[in-house]
Amino acid sequence: MLEVIRQRRSIRKYIRKDIEKERLNEILKAAMFSPTARGLRPWEFILVTNNEAKQQLSTATPYAGFAKEAPVVIVICYDTTKGNRFKEDCSICAENIYLEAANQGLGACFIQIAEGTEGSVGEPEAFVKNLLSIPEQYRVQCLMPIGYPEKQPEPHKDKEFDEGKIHDEKF
Repeated sequence: MLEVIRQRRSIRKYIRKDIEKERLNEILKAAMFSPTARGLRPWEFILVTNNEAKQQLSTATPYAGFAKEAPVVIVICYDTTKGNRFKEDCSICAENIYLEAANQGLGACFIQIAEGTEGSVGEPEAFVKNLLSIPEQYRVQCLMPIGYPEKQPEPHKDKEFDEGKIHDEKF
């Protein structure tokens, strides 16, 4: 598992190649196997492959521009009537997506939508909810563009492990 974690990087440039359904299904399984508070599993996923919709999503925040180039964008949503740990549950789920994407030889990136930086479209979450017809009781944590990386990034190195950040018993 540590080798997959070493390979996980935020990827913002993709080649033009569709993602095989089997690979995407494995990523979605990893997302749905992620832990949630009280095991409620309140997240939902929207797969966006339509070029016009991806173009519009790429304007949601000043940092989302690259999303339009990904073959698929996974939108992580959360049903607030079923759970109350929105940030935690969705963030853990996003990390599982990151890791399984890396395991499948794909790249991903987390684009913050909930409480994201306002841009030309106004408040990002309201914009995405309107664009994708997301019901009111749902929150949108993030967009996760997925695709084959334009180039393979360097994996994490052991030198990034900093024992100085580990404290025994007390800080």
